[in-house]
Amino acid sequence: MKKRVYFAKSFEEDFVLKTLKGKKKVDFQSIYSVLKTKTIRLNTKSFGREMRLACSFLHKNYLKTYRPQGLIFQTKIKPDFIYPFDLVLLSDAKKIIVHYYRIKNNLHMYYNHNLIPGFKKFVFKNIVQLLRKFPSPDVSWKEVDKFRVEHGHKKLLKQKHRLVEYNEVIFYNPVEIKPVAIFGYRKNAREIAKKYGLPYFVTAKRFFESLN
Repeated sequence: MKKRVYFAKSFEEDFVLKTLKGKKKVDFQSIYSVLKTKTIRLNTKSFGREMRLACSFLHKNYLKTYRPQGLIFQTKIKPDFIYPFDLVLLSDAKKIIVHYYRIKNNLHMYYNHNLIPGFKKFVFKNIVQLLRKFPSPDVSWKEVDKFRVEHGHKKLLKQKHRLVEYNEVIFYNPVEIKPVAIFGYRKNAREIAKKYGLPYFVTAKRFFESLN
């Protein structure tokens, strides 16, 4: 029997996805639009990559999310590829920021870095291949730290470990979804879940644990 795969798409605090328009971050698609159309559109453009949708798959060893609130969903569409951690770790950024709130008003500068040559060794076509090579964040942490040092960058500080505790699933086309649950610790997360008749969880981890 094929195992069900659940994805988590992080939203900002107001549950609106943003995108960059020039140097300005603008509203792009709200959770209400996503739940009405059952489609998540492409909103991310960074590090020289084309416009894409970035989310994460949930697994017993990958239960963190980029932001603390968002939507858990399923889809029949296969990802174009997957990274085992946040893409910023494969960039030539000298100063890597962990917390989104510290960069959200300067995304055009932070996302303007290039990817380190050879980064494709961390690109996988599907979840099975990724987990075979990187079954846990600790494995990917050691490998990406080694990779960065080999290319002239400093060793990663332990404070940056959070960036390997979630993965990046990439889609190059809008994704038709089946909404499964809402997560987040703020009041609006609970209200959205109630309005649309979806289960509510404080975190994506709590959702995953409920499956057992």
